[in-house]
Amino acid sequence: MQNSRRQFMILSAAGAATLTLNSKVQAQAMVSPTDPQAVALGYVADASKVDKAKYPKFVAGSHCGNCALYQGAAGSAAGGCALFAGKQVHSTGWCSAYNKKA
Repeated sequence: MQNSRRQFMILSAAGAATLTLNSKVQAQAMVSPTDPQAVALGYVADASKVDKAKYPKFVAGSHCGNCALYQGAAGSAAGGCALFAGKQVHSTGWCSAYNKKA
């Protein structure tokens, strides 16, 4: 089977696009609890460790995975958040901007 030049160019472009997208997905780092924005919002990677005295609006059962700002897939361990552009949060995390999904 012979490949034409057109097929080669199409496959090359598709391969380059795949590599570019793959590197962007892998480049998303996790939000560090010491990140200045995370500190300002009281972000913790594990919602069970929220300081309830400092954040009285915390309700048991609230975590990033069921927050309206969470952009990860349902059931995923981590995903993007509208507040932390280019970084991922743990689905088990929590911050003071928590807003329950409808």
